[in-house]
Amino acid sequence: MWTPDKPAIGAEAAGVPRHVAIIMDGNRRWAAKRHLPRQVGHRQGVEAVRVITRAAGEMGIRYLTLYGFSSENWNRPADEVSDLMGLLKLFIRRDLAELHQNGVQVRIIGGRDDLEPDIVSLIEEAETLTRANDKLKLMIAFNYGGQNEITDAVRRIAREVKAGRLDPEAISQDTVAAHLDTAGVPDPDLVIRTSGEKRLSNFLLWQSAYAEFVFTDVLWPDFSPERLKEAIAEFNLRDRRFGAVAPAEPAPVKS
Repeated sequence: MWTPDKPAIGAEAAGVPRHVAIIMDGNRRWAAKRHLPRQVGHRQGVEAVRVITRAAGEMGIRYLTLYGFSSENWNRPADEVSDLMGLLKLFIRRDLAELHQNGVQVRIIGGRDDLEPDIVSLIEEAETLTRANDKLKLMIAFNYGGQNEITDAVRRIAREVKAGRLDPEAISQDTVAAHLDTAGVPDPDLVIRTSGEKRLSNFLLWQSAYAEFVFTDVLWPDFSPERLKEAIAEFNLRDRRFGAVAPAEPAPVKS
């Protein structure tokens, strides 16, 4: 659970979405285009994470969620999976001090049962150290799948009903949201996917019900702060009605 939301340092940036979520796609294609091993693409992708995290904090984004490793990615070659696990450890070990110094609160969402104990320990260390930070809340979805998240939430709710702590008739959308991995986090305003693919790929399925989507052909290792600003500019052109009807314009006054 996140710490209670508090105002960001300085004024809230005008025109900046509160919560941006990014499906980081294209590391392998980036490497293939350069005739490099895919591991090089993943490493370059981690560099992009560092750059975009810093930029998000500077722009006044309050929440940044990055899709790092899906529950389906276990089906990739074993050496690639091992390299991705190593990159998560490297990111935490190398960047945790800087993230903490810059007021970033870190949270890893997704299943932990399949992860090695040393990775879980690093995750817990990062979350504990940065728990009180409130400039930017960085959430990394690792070993994460939206369908698994919703299924686990339903199980938790069912156990509460079975134990007599929850009336089934009292279950609401807020009840479900409170049992998700993202409990306490506002839903994303903007979801960005890099590399040209146009699908969610099991990412924040519940939370993205009213998010705006921006798809870009840019591969993740090449995604820069300028590209993030372009996506935000496109977001600001959208008419967000959340299912309601836009108010009618007043009729012109006849002279």
